[in-house]
Amino acid sequence: MVATTGAAAGHENWSSRTAFILAAIGSAVGLGNLVRFPAEAGANGGGAFVIFYIGCIILIGLPVLLSEILIGRHGQAAAPDSVRTVARDSGASEGWSVLATIGMIAAFLILCYYSVIGGWVLHYIGLFGAELFNGGPFNSAFAGKSAEDVQGIMPALFADGSLQLMLHILFIGITIFFVARGVNKGIEFVATWLMPIFFTIFLGITAYGLVTGDFARTFSYLFTFEPEKLTGPVMLAAVGQAFFSLSLGSAMMITYGAYADRNINLGKTSAVIASADTSVALLAGFAIFPIVFAAGLDANSGMGLMFQTLPTAFMTMPAGSLIGFAFFVMVFFAALTSAVALLEAPTSWAIDRFGMGRGRTTLISGGLVLLIGGIASLSTTTFAGWEPLGFIPLFEGQDFFNTLDVLTGKVMLPVAALITAIFVGWIADRKLLDAENGISGWVHVTWRFLVAWLCPIALAAILIVGIFPGIIG
Repeated sequence: MVATTGAAAGHENWSSRTAFILAAIGSAVGLGNLVRFPAEAGANGGGAFVIFYIGCIILIGLPVLLSEILIGRHGQAAAPDSVRTVARDSGASEGWSVLATIGMIAAFLILCYYSVIGGWVLHYIGLFGAELFNGGPFNSAFAGKSAEDVQGIMPALFADGSLQLMLHILFIGITIFFVARGVNKGIEFVATWLMPIFFTIFLGITAYGLVTGDFARTFSYLFTFEPEKLTGPVMLAAVGQAFFSLSLGSAMMITYGAYADRNINLGKTSAVIASADTSVALLAGFAIFPIVFAAGLDANSGMGLMFQTLPTAFMTMPAGSLIGFAFFVMVFFAALTSAVALLEAPTSWAIDRFGMGRGRTTLISGGLVLLIGGIASLSTTTFAGWEPLGFIPLFEGQDFFNTLDVLTGKVMLPVAALITAIFVGWIADRKLLDAENGISGWVHVTWRFLVAWLCPIALAAILIVGIFPGIIG
């Protein structure tokens, strides 16, 4: 199909509903699904966390997701301008656009450290690629090396600031290239080509893990509900994971919604996006934990699960070098589609605000990410020990990299999503948004109740517990 142009802001539109869905799924599916979900499940009681998480996706994540896409589609402009349009058409203060401004800045700051992690993924692609080239596809990875050697790869990378900086530059350079090409030739191209490849590799690795790994233990671990493990902290962790998994509060979905054509049913589309995102998170558990359990390794190792535990497991698995290479290529695709969405949010705003061309604007916004992310990439070397906000209790002991993570994840995103729920649930003209949300009957009544009542309460809880972690036991 030929791309059309949004009338309100001169934006390109997605060429089809499928393109929009793939792009939105790509923006949501990322390291949060492949790294954070397995890590959170491992740290929070397995099945109790997982089952409550699924409920949170339905009751909290999906209503806010639809709300953000609705704002974008109605406004047909960059995120702050879309909110401003909805507010103006509702007879409300245009100051509500602050919700998208906070989210847009958060997206920019997230990319500053997300691109560093993307660089780590590129490093492991190179390592497994070398193993694949030298040993062949059917050999286990890192032959002749000990588990300690493989687990030491990550600390060695952290000690090499120059390498981390180069990898960060490479990752953000790839991201800039695709965003600069525009909605159809760049962002849509990435989504429509990389997401099908991602899912193909992902399903292949999941099948591999289920056949060669410990499927029975994994299924029991993920779906055995033990009520005593469903504590306050576990429930809050599940709510937070549902929230972060769908990239809510970052202005990404408002931005992508602005490119959605009027004939797209947003209710059904939002359900497809949420379902796909949740399925990826669950399948990530079935791709990772069988391999980890079969190797007798610890499932509760946080970020180390991907970058230390899994590479060690691939040492013991048939065709470990091939599977390891395919796994990190898959992770790179997921990271890239999310990074493209993160960069598009501020770039779209700058294009509308300053009237510059997309290429020049992308270079400027991407260049700023490169500079700030460069500092983040040196947090373990040149800037080790620097705590920019250490005088605030919430950021005490946090280096620059982790300060960006805490600031965005525990403060900015929950604030933006909370204001979004309040805005859509209580401020925006109901008839205005209801006319194009694509839902009706009891589904519409339920969405209205959830976005006005449950979502604000849950998001306020995430914000309060994030800032004051000692408030619950």
